[in-house]
Amino acid sequence: MSEQEKRAGRKRAFRSALSRRLLLQYLAAMLGFTAGFLLLVVLAWMLCTWVTWAADNPLYWFLIWIQERLVFWVAVILLGGWGLITYRHITRPLNYLDELVTASRQMTLSAELPIVLPEALQDVQNELNLVREQGLRNAMAAKEAEQRKNDLIVYLAHDLKTPLTSVVGYLTLLSEEKELSPELRAKYTGISLEKALRLEDLINEFFDITRFSLTRLSLEPERVNLTRMLEQLTYEFNPLLAEKGLHWELELEPEVTLLCDPGKLERVFDNLIRNALSYSYPDSGISLSLSREGYQAVLRVKNRGRTIPPEKLSRIFEQFYRLDPSRSTGTGGAGLGLAIAREIVELHGGSVFAESAGESILFTVKLPCKPASAPDERKP
Repeated sequence: MSEQEKRAGRKRAFRSALSRRLLLQYLAAMLGFTAGFLLLVVLAWMLCTWVTWAADNPLYWFLIWIQERLVFWVAVILLGGWGLITYRHITRPLNYLDELVTASRQMTLSAELPIVLPEALQDVQNELNLVREQGLRNAMAAKEAEQRKNDLIVYLAHDLKTPLTSVVGYLTLLSEEKELSPELRAKYTGISLEKALRLEDLINEFFDITRFSLTRLSLEPERVNLTRMLEQLTYEFNPLLAEKGLHWELELEPEVTLLCDPGKLERVFDNLIRNALSYSYPDSGISLSLSREGYQAVLRVKNRGRTIPPEKLSRIFEQFYRLDPSRSTGTGGAGLGLAIAREIVELHGGSVFAESAGESILFTVKLPCKPASAPDERKP
């Protein structure tokens, strides 16, 4: 049961308890007043019968007048009392309603101040304060995310300018300098291509920000051999590892199959490998393992690199959060890769988490994996 369903259940239980309490208080007041008044009438009657009255006593004739109309006066007093009690118990919930309306208005106009309600509405007060605090946290998180996104757009726009300026400069040089040697021409062409590829990466990051902000991911599942996917993916990364003097340490269990969206899951693995590549010490190894553990496929990506502090590790899967605030144009990303990876894994019913200690970084992905003999179950 979700937290929202539990909260709704508590609210229903409280409303039922409050209604019962108000009804019982009303009935108790009515019965108490009726019993007390009738007891008072009986005692007054007994007291009057014990007294010897003189015929010329004005009080005697007043009591006789009352006695002759006793039923009328009893009915008038009872009905009047019941009316006052009913009015009192009707206005009480209306006052509670006014208090709730005022509290709701306070939440919209001044959410920083705590909600204070009468003691009878203590449970409602606690619930409203929880909602108020959650709203404040959500607003703060949204504001921080928006600020980080705006900062990243500014950073990326700035970073776009650097490779673009280089591309324009070298292409202008190639165009104007007709006497360049073949070696320099090849060198400048290579630099222009490198800067253009970096420019393409930055533009793709802009598209990532837009897609992640405006769309929700959806899956197109099919049965996939996860072992072969990872073998092919690691092979494609060999040139990049060679540039930094890195090497693979592979331990892949054979024939691990999974019902998944291969395109999106490949993006998860690609992002984790690129993250390990970017933050690895030179001339070290990147460990990648895949195994079946019960009804789960477990992937682990581990690299040797600077230990991530706990305060950063707890935020590593947040949108637009980057470990390196210096925005290195060589490795700086939009801070969306791990956030999107987590969403994809959770859409598959799995989980992903990170650990870092002793100059090592470990990412673990767990995905539900049925035995090969089990039939596929696809959601409509």
